[in-house]
Amino acid sequence: MKKTKVAVAGYGVIGQRLADGVARQDDMELVGIADVTPTLSIRALYDSPSPYDLYVVDDSMRASFESENIPVKGNFNDLLSKSDIVLDAAPGGVGIKNKEIYKKKGIKAIFQGGEKNEVADVFFHGYANYDKGLGKDYLKLTSCNTTGFIRAVDCLDKAVGVERVVVTIVRRVADPGDTHRGLVDVAMVEKVPNHQAKDLMLIMPHIDATGALVHVPTTHGHIITILATPKKKISVSDAISLFEAHPRIKVVDIAKGFNSNTAMFKYARDKGNKRADMYEIALFREMVALSGNNLFFTISIPQESVVIPETIDAIRASLMLQKDGKQAVALTNKYLGME
Repeated sequence: MKKTKVAVAGYGVIGQRLADGVARQDDMELVGIADVTPTLSIRALYDSPSPYDLYVVDDSMRASFESENIPVKGNFNDLLSKSDIVLDAAPGGVGIKNKEIYKKKGIKAIFQGGEKNEVADVFFHGYANYDKGLGKDYLKLTSCNTTGFIRAVDCLDKAVGVERVVVTIVRRVADPGDTHRGLVDVAMVEKVPNHQAKDLMLIMPHIDATGALVHVPTTHGHIITILATPKKKISVSDAISLFEAHPRIKVVDIAKGFNSNTAMFKYARDKGNKRADMYEIALFREMVALSGNNLFFTISIPQESVVIPETIDAIRASLMLQKDGKQAVALTNKYLGME
């Protein structure tokens, strides 16, 4: 079987997880990663038993890697020349500049949520609008929060239809290790509606969405409450059954210790997941309730890893590896162990 050759540009919080995700796909080959400096993540990679091939953005950067005995396979052009598609996980604002390189090389690219929407042909989600990405050259993922709660909203929408959602996000202020943020002892709000609610409407334009955002001084995961107005009545038990059947949603019980964002992180770490990552969102069973005809529920988003499955879906759509969305996400789920 000929494997799709994938490059990853940027080996930071998302890039390193994208590389691992691609490496787990039996029908894909990770050609290599590209970065600009020997970061802590790069050093950890090359202290591990099976490092990925490393490429520098330009040859002037070789010396900084080679001085630390980190072998350089080539430059960015070399990496792109060997690849069918690139996953751009560069810092926000860099991807739009990289796009000019991709256009000249005639290579397709998938961008992450930190880039502006105009970088891409399609704003993409594997479950909610896979067909929109078929054959497109440049796709962009939604943010970690939007990616996660679209899974749950789409799950309901496909079963009973959804007219409207109100989303409240309690957002971790920084990733672990981001000491420069400096937000301590404060809960900081933004104006309504938050961009995640507006982004949901770009993916699912038939749903009216609004929402609020609160930044809090934690680093592991976001907590999101959603009030959804279904087109048909649905019971709490039926809603939970729908969520339980979704491969990318893990229904958890507060009574069994899943009572916080850090409980999810501890569970993944104790389970032996690399970097304590979870690809699934967690949905709290005891926090599913009806308010009139509205369904209320709460989820936890593992912000560092949640977008990896949908990015793999985007590869499948852009290169038309599978034209059927259900088949595509099923393959991604299989290789990532979420069957």
